[in-house]
Amino acid sequence: MFSIKAPMSRGVQRPKRRIRVCDCRLQTSGGSSGQELETSGMNFHDFMRLLFKKFPGHSDEMFVVATTDRKALDSNTFEELEDGCTLYLLHKLDQDLPAAMEEHITFTPHYDTLIQSGQYEYYDSEGQTSLSFTLAELIDNSLWATSKNTERRTIEIRMLFDESVGKAAIIALDNGCGMTSQKLRDWAVYRCSKFNRPSEMYVRPDPAPRSLNSDISYFGVGGKQAIFYIGDSVRMITKSVDCPDVHELILSKEDFKRKEENKEDVYTSVIKNRKPGDRSHVIKNDERFLRSLIAEEPVKESFTAVVITGVRPEHVAFLKQDFKVLTRQLAHTYHYYIHGVHGNDPSSSFTNSNHSKIDIQVSLREKPPKFPRVVNLREIDDDMQTLYIKAAADTFEFRAATGVDNGRVEGIIRYHPFLYDKETYPLGPEVAEALEEDCDGEPGVRHQARGKRAIFECFWNGRLIPYTTVHEFDWCACKDKGAKVPEDCYSRFSGVLFTDDKFEVTTNKLTFMNLEQRVKGRETIFTRVVNGQEQRTNIQKEFTDWLKNCHQNLDKQVKFLGFRKIETRSDMGLKKIWSTFSAIKLDGKMYKTGQLVKSQRTQPIIRGTVLQFWLYGEHNKDVFATGGLVEVRLEPIALYNRNRIIPISKIDRNATDEGIKQGIENDLCRLPHELKVIWQDSNEWPQNCVCPAGTPLGPLRVEIMNKKGEGMSRMPATSQGMVIKLSVQLTVVKNGPEKAEVLCLVAQHSAKWSFWFKKIEKLNDPGSYTLYLNTLINDTSATDFGGRALPISKISFTITAGKAEAFVAGEMSSTLHVGLPFDIPLQITDSYGNSTKPLPGLLPELGCRDLEVTYATVDCSGSKFIIKGVKARGKVLNNQLSKKYDLRVTLTGLKKPTQTIKISLLPGIPHTLHVKTDDNPTVIENRTAARFNVEVHDEAGNVTTHPRQIVHCQVQVPGLTPTTVDCSRTGAGQLVTKTINLKIVGGEPQKLKVKFEMPSRRNVESVVRELTVIPSTRVSQIMVCRLNDEGRALWIDEKISWLAGGSLENLFYKLYDEAGRAVPITKEIASMIKVNWTKQVDVKELFLGKLPVVQVPTQVQQEERFYQVSYQDQSVSVSFTILPRPDEPAKLKTTLLNDTVKLGETLSGIINLELVDKYDNATKTLTATCVKDLNVKAEGLDKEAVAFQWQESSRSVDVTGICFLRGTPGIKSLLFTYQTYTTYQIVNVTAGDPALLKLVGGPSQPLQVINDHRIPTPFLIQLVDEWGNVSTDKRVVVVIKSSPPGLKVSSDVVSQPVDSEGKASFTVNSVSGQRGCYQLDFDGSLNNKHIPGPTVNLTVLPNPNKPVSLIVDYNSAARFPAGGTFPVFSVTVVSDEGSPMTTFNPAAVTMMLWEGEASDRRPLQLPTELKCSKPMENERKDCFHFRDKNIPETAGNHTVQFSLLIDQTNFLLSNQITLNVVANQPVKLAPESQPPAPVVSCCRDVKNRTLLQDMTLRIMDSFGNPAGKDLVGRLVVSITNCRGDGAKPTPLFEGRMNRYEISLAEGQVHIPRLAIMENSPGEDGSEYTLRFRPDVPLVPTPLAPFELTFHFYDDAVNQQRVCDLLKKKERLSSAVSVHKQLFNGYSELLNLYTAQHQTASIKVADQREVLKRKNVTVTESIPALDQLLTEKTTAADEIRTTVKRVCSLSDDFMGQQDVLGKVGHLAYVQDDAAARVISWHIRGDMDCVITVTTEAARKIYEDTRGRQQVLPLDSVLMQQMNRPLPHMRNGLSLFEPSGNPVFARNLLIFPRDKERCAIVFANILGDTILIDDLDSATDYRRALVQKKIRCPTILTRLGDRINAGGKFGGAQNKVPPVTSFKVFGAPPPELFYTLQEQIDLLRQYRTALEKKEKAEKERDDHSNVMKSPVNIKKQQDKETKEKQLEEIERQLSSTTMGIKRPMKRGLEPLDSIAKRAK
Repeated sequence: MFSIKAPMSRGVQRPKRRIRVCDCRLQTSGGSSGQELETSGMNFHDFMRLLFKKFPGHSDEMFVVATTDRKALDSNTFEELEDGCTLYLLHKLDQDLPAAMEEHITFTPHYDTLIQSGQYEYYDSEGQTSLSFTLAELIDNSLWATSKNTERRTIEIRMLFDESVGKAAIIALDNGCGMTSQKLRDWAVYRCSKFNRPSEMYVRPDPAPRSLNSDISYFGVGGKQAIFYIGDSVRMITKSVDCPDVHELILSKEDFKRKEENKEDVYTSVIKNRKPGDRSHVIKNDERFLRSLIAEEPVKESFTAVVITGVRPEHVAFLKQDFKVLTRQLAHTYHYYIHGVHGNDPSSSFTNSNHSKIDIQVSLREKPPKFPRVVNLREIDDDMQTLYIKAAADTFEFRAATGVDNGRVEGIIRYHPFLYDKETYPLGPEVAEALEEDCDGEPGVRHQARGKRAIFECFWNGRLIPYTTVHEFDWCACKDKGAKVPEDCYSRFSGVLFTDDKFEVTTNKLTFMNLEQRVKGRETIFTRVVNGQEQRTNIQKEFTDWLKNCHQNLDKQVKFLGFRKIETRSDMGLKKIWSTFSAIKLDGKMYKTGQLVKSQRTQPIIRGTVLQFWLYGEHNKDVFATGGLVEVRLEPIALYNRNRIIPISKIDRNATDEGIKQGIENDLCRLPHELKVIWQDSNEWPQNCVCPAGTPLGPLRVEIMNKKGEGMSRMPATSQGMVIKLSVQLTVVKNGPEKAEVLCLVAQHSAKWSFWFKKIEKLNDPGSYTLYLNTLINDTSATDFGGRALPISKISFTITAGKAEAFVAGEMSSTLHVGLPFDIPLQITDSYGNSTKPLPGLLPELGCRDLEVTYATVDCSGSKFIIKGVKARGKVLNNQLSKKYDLRVTLTGLKKPTQTIKISLLPGIPHTLHVKTDDNPTVIENRTAARFNVEVHDEAGNVTTHPRQIVHCQVQVPGLTPTTVDCSRTGAGQLVTKTINLKIVGGEPQKLKVKFEMPSRRNVESVVRELTVIPSTRVSQIMVCRLNDEGRALWIDEKISWLAGGSLENLFYKLYDEAGRAVPITKEIASMIKVNWTKQVDVKELFLGKLPVVQVPTQVQQEERFYQVSYQDQSVSVSFTILPRPDEPAKLKTTLLNDTVKLGETLSGIINLELVDKYDNATKTLTATCVKDLNVKAEGLDKEAVAFQWQESSRSVDVTGICFLRGTPGIKSLLFTYQTYTTYQIVNVTAGDPALLKLVGGPSQPLQVINDHRIPTPFLIQLVDEWGNVSTDKRVVVVIKSSPPGLKVSSDVVSQPVDSEGKASFTVNSVSGQRGCYQLDFDGSLNNKHIPGPTVNLTVLPNPNKPVSLIVDYNSAARFPAGGTFPVFSVTVVSDEGSPMTTFNPAAVTMMLWEGEASDRRPLQLPTELKCSKPMENERKDCFHFRDKNIPETAGNHTVQFSLLIDQTNFLLSNQITLNVVANQPVKLAPESQPPAPVVSCCRDVKNRTLLQDMTLRIMDSFGNPAGKDLVGRLVVSITNCRGDGAKPTPLFEGRMNRYEISLAEGQVHIPRLAIMENSPGEDGSEYTLRFRPDVPLVPTPLAPFELTFHFYDDAVNQQRVCDLLKKKERLSSAVSVHKQLFNGYSELLNLYTAQHQTASIKVADQREVLKRKNVTVTESIPALDQLLTEKTTAADEIRTTVKRVCSLSDDFMGQQDVLGKVGHLAYVQDDAAARVISWHIRGDMDCVITVTTEAARKIYEDTRGRQQVLPLDSVLMQQMNRPLPHMRNGLSLFEPSGNPVFARNLLIFPRDKERCAIVFANILGDTILIDDLDSATDYRRALVQKKIRCPTILTRLGDRINAGGKFGGAQNKVPPVTSFKVFGAPPPELFYTLQEQIDLLRQYRTALEKKEKAEKERDDHSNVMKSPVNIKKQQDKETKEKQLEEIERQLSSTTMGIKRPMKRGLEPLDSIAKRAK
C-alpha cells in the first residue's frame, strides 16, 4: 500500500521502456482508459513520483499499484517490467475491476521453431490424421493444468452445433490451475515449450507408476496446431487461483491475414482482463453461447476454457456422425488416466485415488429436436484397452531398462484363452478389418486370435501414441515348432508398453521416434515383475513357463478324455494316425461313450449313441484340441444297424435327451408294441381271477400289434432285406421268493389262428401265479431286438384249495402242567393236502389214560381249527419228563377223523401251603428264635416248583420284621424267625400267633400256627449304690448336687434277671459292663462290682450332666445326673455381648462385672457398696461418661457410657480394678458413620469405550467415614448411573451394598450410545441419606463391527413384470461408524418377499426367503447382491424386506419396500376359471343346447394375470372337430351360424349365453372344440386362442349321463392331482434332505481326514469333541501364559476396521538381546497405530484428539525389501565381516498380516543392521566406507548404536535399562501354533458334525412323516381314486364307442363304478 507522499529521487539510468497505467480506483473507469508513461531511465521511486503526478489524489488516500497478475509493484518487480506492459491503480490488491481491461502483448515464436523443426517434422504421423487425436492435444493441456488439483479433476469437451445459440464451436474446459496474463502470453508463443518458458521454471514430476504423471503438455506446439486444424479462431479464457481477474486472448486466422495485409506486426494481440462473469463484451449474435459459459465463472476458483470457432464443415459432419467412434478413441487414448494404473479392471483389488478423480466428459449439442449427447469417458466399456483387460485371464508384467540414458519401460502381456469353440481375443472394429485383410488367401490364419497384428500398444507418459506399435520381442515370439506350448498360444495375447519422456515422440504425439530400436537394443535388460517387485531371471524362460501355465489352466478347448488307443485310418487320406478317446468336454458339457447325441447341419439329421471320439495325431493322455470327430451308432439299431462318423462341431449342443429319445421313439413306432390276447370258448381268465385247483386254462389266441394298431408276424424290413420272423412264448410261473416255472409253450404264427395255445389242466397247487406271454425272435429266441425289449403281456391269477377231508395236528408244547389250560391247533386239508376251511358244526372228542382231560371251546379261523382251554389233572411226580401220555383227538365228519398226540405232564401252579410242626403250640425261651418247615402244593397235592415261590413268616410281635424262604427250586424250605424279645411281667409265659403266606401267589391261602414264649434267665436290670464315709450303702438318686471340680467315689453295681433273681457277676459279665464318663475301666474292679470314680465338671451349668452304666451294648442300663455348685471367689470377670463401637459413639452394649471362682463360676459375693471401689481406664476413653450401676438380682455391676473420642479404629483394652482384683475388656473400635465414596480401582484415564463393548477393568468403590477411615457398613447401597441418560450402561448389578471390606465392584458389560462424551456417576445412600461419590468421564467411540442399518439400493424406476426377473438389489450393512460391513456370512442376509402392502404387522402368509448371490467382477464388494431373483407370477403389490441374522437370537431388518408387480406381455385369452367341458344335445330344450352361460374371457399374460386393460378388438367364436376330420359334420350356433364375432373392449369380453341350434348337425357321441380366437391389432404377436372341448349327443339321456361322469371325473382328477403334488413334494424334500446329509457326511469325512493328517483322532461324538477342544484350548492357554517376555503396551484399537494395531504388537523377536536393542531403537514408534487406510488413521486421530500417533499404509512408499547386505554384490561378498551382521527387520516374526507388517517395518527400521558387538560394528562400517558404500545404522546385541552418519557413544546411543521402555514380545513355541491350528480344525469339524446330525435328523423325521399312518392312508386313498378314474375313463370310452356302433352297451350306474374300482 502506498500513501501520496513525494518519494526521494535516485538518478540511476534505466533502458527505454513504456508502461501503460490504468486507473481502476473509480468504478466508472472505462475498460480502455489508461495512459502510457515513458519510464526510460527511471527507477522505482522515479516512476512512483511520475505516477503521483499523472494520477493525482488526496494526500491521505491509500492505493496499490499492481501488475495484471495482481502482484504488488515494488522495486524488484519494477525492474522486471518489459516494454509495453500494463499496470493497475487499485484501492486494494483484490479489488474487482470496474470494467474489462485490455493488455497488449507480443508473442513472437521461439527460436526452436527454426532449430528443431527438422528433428520433429520428419517424424510427424506418416500421413495419417484423426480428429480424435487432434482433440487429445487439448486434453493433454488440461491434464497438465489439473495435475496439482487436490479435489476432482474435471475436463470437458463441449461441441456446440446448435445454430440457435450461435455458430459452431468446440470448447475445451478444465478446472485446472489456470493462467496468469504472463503465462497466457507464453502459451501464445509458438514453440515455447515448458522447458524454456520465462514465466515459470520447469520441475520434472516425481516418478509415477506407468508414468502417469500428467506431464504431457510438452512442446508448446500441439495445442495451437490442433486448434487451427479444427477451426480458424480461438478464444482463450482463463483465471488463476491467485488472481481475481479473468484473462481473455483471441487468436484468429482472419486477424493474422488482416495484419499481414496492413503491414502490421502479426504476432501482437490484446489480453482482456475482466472480473468473473462479466459478459458485456460479448455482443455478436453468433457468439451467444459464450454468455452461458461466462455465467459459470463466478463459482470457479480457477479454470481455463479454449473456445474454437470457425469449425470446418467436414469436422462437424464427422463429429455428428461418428460421435461414438470419437469418444471410444479418446477413452482408448486416456484409458489409464481415467481408470488408474490397472485400467478398467473391475476385479482388481487395487485403486489409484489420483487417477480415479479424473473426469473427462464429451458432449454434443445439436439443433432441437435432437437431444444432447453427453458421455463420460469413464463409462465407455468398449474401447480396445477395456476389451483387452476384461478378456484377459492372466497377465505377465515386465520392465525394460535401456542402458545409460536411464530409459525405463514397463510392460504388460495379457493372455486371452481359447474357450470351448472360439477365441476370446477381443475384436474391435479396427481389429476385425485388419484380420479380414490379413487372412485373405492364407489358410490356417483364421484360427489365430491376433492374426498378424502387433502385440504391444505404446503409451507415453500414460497416454496412447496411436501410430506406434511393437510387434514382439525375441523372448515372447514363437521360434520353432518344438516349443513347450502350441503355436496358437502365441497369437492369444495382447500387450501394452508404458514409457516416460526419456523416449521422444513427434510434436503431434502420434508416433515415437525411436522407441522400438532402443527397446530392442543389446543393452536393454528385461526383468519380470511379480507383486510389484522385479525379479532378475531369464525372461524368456519365465515367459515360456507363464504361457505354458496359461495354456494348461485357462484354454478351454475341446478336451479329449479317457485315451483308448491309436489307430491307423486309410479312409482319411494323408491323415492316417488317429487317437481314440472315451469322452470329451465341450462348451462346459461332458459327452461320454454311450451318450445319446443329435447332429446339426447334416443331411439327414441323425440320432445315435456315441461309440468313441477321434483326434488326429498321436496322443496318449488327456489333451485339448480345437476339434475332432465323433463316431455314432445310429438309433434305433433295429432300423439302421450301422455307424457314422461326423465332426464334433456337428454335435447339436442344444439338443436334450428327451428330444433325442422322442425322435428315436417315432422311428420305433414300426416295431412290435403290444400283445393282444383273445380267449376262446368263453373261458376267459380275467386279471387277478381266482380259480379252484384243477380248473383248465385256455384255449387262447395271441396277436402281435405295433403302435399303429397293425398286426404283425415278422419284424419290419431293413435295408439289408432280411426277414425276421416272430413267435410267442407262454410261460406260467408260480410267484414267491423264488419264482418257479410251472410250464412253458411256444406258438408259431398261423395265417388263420395267429398264435394259438391249447387248453392247460395242470394247475392244482394253490397259490399266486403269473401267466407270461413273451414275443420272441423265432430264430434266436431272443426277447429283445436292437437293444429294445419285445412286447410282453402278463395275467395274474390265484389257485385255491378244495373242500375239507382230513386234518393234521399242529405244533404244540409237549410239556404241560397239571391244571393249566393249553390249546391244540389242527390244520384242515383237502384231498391234495392243501389247507382249506373246516366243515360247519365240527366238534372234537378228547381222551387220555390215567388223566382227566377237558376243554373249554373251539376256534375256527380260515383253515385253522383250534381246541382251546384244554386241561389235564392227575397225580404225577415232580420233573417226570420221561413218562409220555397218549392224547386222542377225534373230529367226527371227516374221512380221516382221529389223530393221537404225545404229551408230558408236570405239577401245576402253587395252590396250598403245608406247615410241618411237631408240637402245637410251639414253645421257645424269650430272646430266642423259632424254626418251621413248609412245602408248596398244587391243586392235586403235588409238591410244585415255580419261580417266585417265596414264603413269608410273620410273628405277631410289634416291631418284629417277617422272615422269608425261597421254595422256587425244591418246593420246600425251613423258616427261622427273628429273635423274639418280649417284656415279661411277673415271670409269666406269653402266647403268640405265627402267620405263613405267599404274597406273590394270592390264590394260595395263608396258614396260622400258635407260639408260647417263657421268661429268660439273662440279665435284665442294673442297680448302682455308693458307700458313705460311715461305710453304709446308699442307692444313687437320679439327681446329685456336688462341688464343681470335685470327685464322686465308692460306687458299685448289682445285676438281676427277668424274674427278679440276682445274677452273679462273672468275668464274662464284667467285661460287658460299660460306663459313659470314662474309657479307662479296670475289669478286675468291675468283677468285684465296683465302678470308676466320677469327676464332677468345673462349670456350673443350667443343665445336669448325664451318667450311665450299661450291660451288653446298652441293652440293659441305669443312669443318674450330677449338678455342680460354685467354689470361693478368685477373680473379677467382665461380660460384654456387643464389643463393637464406632468412633464418637457410645458403646451400645453393657459391660457386666462380677466375682467368679477359679473355674469362672459366678460366686455372687459382691455388695452394693462395691461401686465406689470400681475404676476403669483406656486410651482415648471419655471417663466422665462412664457409669457403674449395681444389679441386685445378679449381685453384679453394669458399666455404661463407654465412648472413644480420639484414636484410630482397631482393638482397644479397658482396664477394670476392684480392690485386689483386675481384669481387661477388649473393645473393637470401628470407623465412624459413612460419609464419602472413593474410586480406588478402575480402568486408566482417559477412558474410551467402543460402542456395545465392555469395560474390562471393573470400577472399585471404597466407603470411608469423615476421617477417611475405611467404613464397612453393609447398609450403604452404591448406585451406578450415566449422564446424560442417552448412554445405556449394562452391568451385572446397577446397585449393590458394599461388601465386608466396605467396597463395591461394578463391571460394565456393555456401553451403548451415540458417539460422544459421557459421565459415569457413583452415588451411595444410607437410610435415604445421600453419600457423594466419584464421577468418571468416558468417550464412546463408534463400533465398526456393530450393524445398525441395512441400506437397499436398486433401480427404483424399474418395471416389475410378473414372472420376470428383479433388478439387482444391493444391500449394504452399515456399521455404527457409518462404513459398510463385509464380515458377515452371505448366508446371514436374506431377502423376504410376500404379497401385500408394507405394514408394521407381521405378514399373514409365510414370506418367501431368497438367498444372496455371489458378486460379479464389476460389482461392489462391500455389499450383498440379490441377482436374478424371480418376480412373483401374481400381479399386484408385493413387499420386499431384507434381514440380517446377527447371531442366534438377534437380527436386523431393513425398511419394507412395496413393489407393484404388473402383468407381463399379453399372450393368451382365457377365462377367470376353467369351465367344465359342456355336454349338449340337439334337442328342443335350449337348456340342453347351451354351451356356456355368463362367461367372461380376458386377455392374460402367461401367468394368468389380466394384461389387456387398454386393448380393444374382436372375438371370433367357432366350432372345430377335435381330430381334424373334415368329413365329420360340425354343429352350428343358433341362427345357423358357424361363427360368432363379439367386440372386445378393455381387454375382456363377456358372453351371456352361447348355444347350438335346434336339430344342429353333428355326430352323436363325438367331441368338438369351441374355439375363441381374439383379434387385437395393437398386439404384435397373435394371442393364443382359448379352446373348450364339448360333447355332442342326439338325445338328452346320454347327455345327462355323460355330464354326471364328467363331473365326477373332474372331481376325482382334482383330488388325484392334489395327492400327486403332495407326494411329489414329499419325495423332492426327501431327496433334498438326503443330498444335504450326503454333503454334510462328505464334509465331516474330509475334515476328519485333515485332522488325521494333523495327528488328531476324533469321533462323531460332540461331547467328546467338546472335551477335546477344552483340553486343547487349556493347553494353548497354558503355553501362552508361560511366555516370559510379553509386550506390555495396551492396544485399544486392534480389531477395528482397517486397523492392524500398534507397532509393538505386530511382531515377535526370539532373541532377548535383539528384542531389547531393536525395541529401544524404535521406541518412539512402538506405540504408533498402523492402519490400512488414511481414513482409518484420521478417525483414530480425531477420536483421540490428536494424542495418538498413527501411520496409514496407503501413504507409505513401498521399500525394496529383497536387497542383500551392503557387503554383498552380485551374490559375492566384498569382504568377510565379523559379528554375524543381519538386517534387523529379518529378525522379526510376524504372527499375522505378514506382507503388510513387512512393509511397516521396512519403513520403520529401513536397512538397520544388527551385529554382535561394537568392535565388529565399527570394523564393518569402516570396510564399507572404504569401498565407497553407504552404511546404514548399526545396532549391537550388547546395546550400542552407530547411526548412519557414523556417530556412536554417549547415553543417547546406549540402551538404558529395559524397564524404561516397551519391548517386543517373544513368540510362543511351535507347539502353540500347532495347537491353535488343531483347535481351528476341531471347531470346523464340530460345525460340520452339527450340520450332519441336523441333516440326518431332518431326513429321518421327514421319512417318518412319509411313513406315518396318515400318509399311508392318503396313498391308499389316491390309489382308490385312480382306479375309480380309470373306470370312469373306460365308461366314457365305451359310451362313445357304443354310440358309434350299432351294438352298444348301456351305461353302468355311477354307484357300480366305485365298487368295481375296489
